Amino acid sequence: MDHSVLRITKELSEIQKQPDLSIAVACRDSNVRNVKALIIGPHETPYEFGFFEFTIRFGKEYPSKSPAVECITTNGGRCRFNPNIYSSGKVCLSILGTWRGESREEWSSAQGLESVLLSIQSLMSDNPYENEPGFDTARTEQDKEAQKHYNAKIRHETLRISVIQRLESYLEIIPSVPSSAQRFPRRRVAAGPSPSSVDADADADSTPFEPFKDLCKRRFLWYYESYLAAIQKGKEEVKDDEPFVRMPFETPMSNGMDGKFNYTDLERRLQTIKGALDEESKTWAKEGLEAKRSDSTVAANLQHQFGQVTSWLKQMDMPHNIVLEDENPFVWAITYFGRPMTNLDGGLFRITMHFSPRFPHEQPRVRFESKIFHHLVAPDGTACYTPDPLRREDVRSHIDAIFNILEEDDFAYDPRKTVNPEAGKLFWGANEEGKKKYSRMLRRSVQRIMEDDFPQ
Repeated sequence: MDHSVLRITKELSEIQKQPDLSIAVACRDSNVRNVKALIIGPHETPYEFGFFEFTIRFGKEYPSKSPAVECITTNGGRCRFNPNIYSSGKVCLSILGTWRGESREEWSSAQGLESVLLSIQSLMSDNPYENEPGFDTARTEQDKEAQKHYNAKIRHETLRISVIQRLESYLEIIPSVPSSAQRFPRRRVAAGPSPSSVDADADADSTPFEPFKDLCKRRFLWYYESYLAAIQKGKEEVKDDEPFVRMPFETPMSNGMDGKFNYTDLERRLQTIKGALDEESKTWAKEGLEAKRSDSTVAANLQHQFGQVTSWLKQMDMPHNIVLEDENPFVWAITYFGRPMTNLDGGLFRITMHFSPRFPHEQPRVRFESKIFHHLVAPDGTACYTPDPLRREDVRSHIDAIFNILEEDDFAYDPRKTVNPEAGKLFWGANEEGKKKYSRMLRRSVQRIMEDDFPQ
C-alpha cells in the first residue's frame, strides 16, 4: 500500500472515530481515493441543518497536492448555494488551488481531509454574501438589503433541495405539487445527477453508493422542529410565489439561484416526510417479526443482546426495566426510573427503541413515549443521543447514551443538538432565570407523566 493511501485511510478513520455531529465521511472499500463527505449546515445560519454532500478525489501525489472537491448538492447543476460553491459543483478555496489567496492560505502537506471540510463549512456562515471576492463591507442600505435577500433564498433552497428533495428521494416520495422554485427551466447539468444517485466510485461498482442515507433520516427527526421554525420565519418575511432576488455576482440560468418562494408547499412536504419516517419504524417492527420467524442473523443477535442487557440492568442500583414488545427482538420497551434528588425524581419514563432488520447498518430510532420537557428530547419524543462511534453495533452503548442524557445535568453547549429549540434556549441560555425556568418546566413534565401514565 503506497504512502498516500495509508494517509487517506488514517484520516478517514480519525474523522469517523470523532463525535463530530456536523461532518461525516465514507468511501467504498475498493477505492479510498474516492471519498464522499456530508457537511450539515451550522446552526443560526441560512444553511441551518441542511445536508450538503461533496465528492473528494485524492490523486497519487496526495498529500503533496490537494484533493479535488466537488459539491453535488446543486439541484442537478441548477443551484449555486454560495459565492464560493458554484452550481457546477466547483468549490473555490485557496487551499484547493481553485482560488487565488495569500501564500499562508495555500495547500500544504500538513493539511488534510478534515481541514478541507472545515474550510468548506466555514463558508456556510450567517452572512455568506461576504464570501463574494468583491465584497468589502455593507456600506449602504442597499448592500444590507441584498444580504437579507440572499440569506432568505438560501434558507428556502436549503430546506427544499438539501433536506426535502434528499429525504423524498430516500423514501421514494413523489411530491404531488412541485414547489414554485421547481417551475423554472432546467439548466445545463454540470454537476451530475441528484445526490442519491451520484457515486464517487462509479468506476468500481454500478450500485448507487448512499452512505449517509440513514444518518440523514435520523438527523431529520432531530431537526424537524428547527425546519418548521425556519418555515414559519420564512412565511413572516416573504409571500408564496414571490421571486428570488438575483445577486450582482450571480449569472442568470447558469451560475446562480433562481426561483420563487413557496413555504406553504415546503411545510406540507416536510410533514409528509415526517409521517413516512414514523411509518418506517412501524414497518421495521413487522419486518422484524418475519426476521425472527426465519431466524435471521440480526434477529438472533438482538435476542442475544437483549439477554445481556437485562442481566446488566439487574446489577444496577435502579430498577430500570426492558421488555420486548410482542416478544419482537426489534422493538425494545424501556422503563426508566428517575433518580432521587434530581429533577426526574419520582418519574417513570417509557422509551421505545425500534431496530431495523439491517442493524447496525441502520441505527435504532429511539423515542420517549412519556412526554418530557428536555433539551435533548424533541417535542415528538425523538431522543438526541450519541453512542460510542466504535460500538454502534452494541445495544448497551446506545442505552448508556440514552441514560446519560437523563442523568447528566452539566452538558456543554452544542448547537448541533438543537432538537427542542424552546428547552435548549432555556437550558443553554446565559440567563440564570431561564435555567431555573427550564428546571421548573422539566419537573412539571415529570409530574404530568406520573399523573397521566400512572394515575393513583
